[in-house]
Amino acid sequence: MSDKLPDTFVDVAIVGAGVMGAMLAERLSDDGRRVLLLDRRPPAHGSTAASTALVMWAADVPLTHLSARIGAAEAARRWRRVYAAVQRLAQKASSLECGWIARPELYLAGTLLDEAGLRTEKRVRRTAKLPTEFLDSDTVAARFGIAPRAALLSQGCYEVDPVKLTLASLSRSRRHGTAACFPVDVTRLEPAGDAIRVWMGDGASICAGDVILATGYERAKWFLPPQFTVGSSYAIATPPGCAPLWRENAMIWEASSPYLYARATSDGRVIVGGEDEDFADAHQRDALITAKSGAIRARLEAMAAKPEIAMDCAWAATFGSSPDGLPAIGRVGGYDHLWLASGFGGNGITFAALATELLAGALNGKPDADAGCFDPYRFGPHHIGQTAVINGISSTSSTDEGTPSYQ
Repeated sequence: MSDKLPDTFVDVAIVGAGVMGAMLAERLSDDGRRVLLLDRRPPAHGSTAASTALVMWAADVPLTHLSARIGAAEAARRWRRVYAAVQRLAQKASSLECGWIARPELYLAGTLLDEAGLRTEKRVRRTAKLPTEFLDSDTVAARFGIAPRAALLSQGCYEVDPVKLTLASLSRSRRHGTAACFPVDVTRLEPAGDAIRVWMGDGASICAGDVILATGYERAKWFLPPQFTVGSSYAIATPPGCAPLWRENAMIWEASSPYLYARATSDGRVIVGGEDEDFADAHQRDALITAKSGAIRARLEAMAAKPEIAMDCAWAATFGSSPDGLPAIGRVGGYDHLWLASGFGGNGITFAALATELLAGALNGKPDADAGCFDPYRFGPHHIGQTAVINGISSTSSTDEGTPSYQ
């Protein structure tokens, strides 16, 4: 149930009540701040509802590829920081009723990294003190019961119910005084001295000391540089009782573009996704669900070495990417009290955990030493993407980006 909109100043207003916004609200309210959480939908809708539910520390861009771009030391620094955020989240989330379970991660050779590439990736990861081992194709087939293919096996990864995690975080933050208001459509932000006035579609407004945009892919272009892009991703699910199709309940994904990921659920479904496209138009996206689901199913059958796997449902959703596979977390260029928490990449829940640490440090006057690694403008000069500027800040039209569609 929605709370009443506060009639006085709040310390922090967070736009977006998905897993990112809810986890931020929990951390900041626990720090003693008066927090307001706003969303045009109920909590945990949008991109959170379409999450892969995988909590991994390996980014979409292989560590060897990132090392070639920015140097081995800097690349390792970023990956270690993400790994540390996952392990700290594990310590907290394991006590919540959110389906938090440790899972091994199997990263199969593909078009991005072949067997030789995986061997190099393993060496680079081990140098960075990340828990990964190399398995040859015969070992993979014998151990996991799938088609032979070389792979990396990593520990320190997890599965979670993202909706339950979001609602648990929201419940905790409410106990600390957070007001969660929905449906509320934030339409405009205005500078107000040392604060920001947040305007809503019904004409109401409130003043906040800081505003954090945790809008997922719904309004992904608010203040993000053009290097961060949105596209479309597809997934299928088998009927309950189909799992296990492989051993050890490993989370599987491919070092490929387009990639494939697969996991089993507690009721015995197998969820498989990938086949991304670089457009985000909902009508164009959804028109491909049937074709994409067939392609994903065929790839699952080939990977699992099992023909005629049943399919129960298929869906599509918007997905975000960045050049290094890492998120945009930090202050908006030119605005002292406006922040971005955009978890672009395949590790949205992981990046939400990272954002709580980085932004809490910044707002507490104790900037994180690694904050610059995830700054939204790390790829070039401060440049705000496609926005309509109103009263010095920004507004954008409503879209259905981030809303999953099912067939």
